[in-house]
Amino acid sequence: MTWSFSLGSIAGTVIRIHVTFFLLLVWIWFMHYQIGGTAAAWEGVAFVIAIFACVVLHEFGHAFAARRFGIKTPDITLLPIGGLARLERMPEEPGQEFIIAIAGPLVNVVIAGLIFVALGGTAGIEQMMQVENPRTDFLVRLAGVNVFLVLFNMIPAFPMDGGRVLRAALATRMSWPRATQIAANIGQGLAFLFGFLGLLYNPLLIFIAIFVYLAAAAEAQNAQIRDISNSVLTGDVMVTEFAALDRTATIGDAIERLLATTQNEFPIIDADGRIEGLLTRNDMILALKEKGPDSPVVAVMQTELPTIHRRQSLTEGFRLMQSTSAPAVAVLDSQGRLVGLLTHETIGEMMMVRSAMPEGFRLSRFRRPAQ
Repeated sequence: MTWSFSLGSIAGTVIRIHVTFFLLLVWIWFMHYQIGGTAAAWEGVAFVIAIFACVVLHEFGHAFAARRFGIKTPDITLLPIGGLARLERMPEEPGQEFIIAIAGPLVNVVIAGLIFVALGGTAGIEQMMQVENPRTDFLVRLAGVNVFLVLFNMIPAFPMDGGRVLRAALATRMSWPRATQIAANIGQGLAFLFGFLGLLYNPLLIFIAIFVYLAAAAEAQNAQIRDISNSVLTGDVMVTEFAALDRTATIGDAIERLLATTQNEFPIIDADGRIEGLLTRNDMILALKEKGPDSPVVAVMQTELPTIHRRQSLTEGFRLMQSTSAPAVAVLDSQGRLVGLLTHETIGEMMMVRSAMPEGFRLSRFRRPAQ
């Protein structure tokens, strides 16, 4: 994720923090300073850091549960609104998704329980609800936050864990796309409810409503792509007409191609047609500014580009698009030569074409299947 940097790695998962998180810390320090001075300000910052430590543990609950099913978690990013664990791929079975989704809230249940025991069972519900009151005991407030995290994350709406739990339960009785659509519709309905309550009580609910609505729509679209991609080959939707650059080309040559075409990514190929890297528009503009037009493209191209055979299912191509940050997937033939590119734009166009196709036609060459 852009505007974030690494704090380190735990068990193969990189922990990243978004720069806006520091803006949150500054705001918390200032607000608490107005209430109780410097001591209260630093205690407020410490409390926020403790909350996000619980959020990290929550996300590692998802990560370790996913690892049980052979799904890696490349990174966890901390945002002002919470944490985001990026899974290498989505679970294949409803039972797997249920366990992965429920693992995060269960971590918060354990944390709240441990704090409650440490306090000797003296923390009451009314005290735990006073999360914003700096005069309430630090641990009591932290227990209350973890209870809130459980309740909030179990709301049956994407992208909260409750939405994924709901989909997993529905998927045991119906198809995955149908279960996703129902869960997404429920999530969008709750988004409208949040928005209405936000107009009456708290404007923050309006932003939450927008976030939930967009996340539910995105999840439904991803489910449709996964359903369609199971019956489509990568070669059926790849870009086949594109401009490529020779490995001897310069940044000046690349800029000329950029202005002459509508492409944003240019593959770099050798004399045998095998791909060596990819040059993006941002890469070439930065290189033009820093190194000049005579700089070779091989010095600034991206070399770790995922590849896929043209006869492989689009499901695998879609998985590569999700699990890597590369702008495109290189599509190869049996000799390892570049024959096409798979990008986010091509997948989006496939969805539009699919929705407009007459019944009985298929994506491959738009031919009606033989009777």
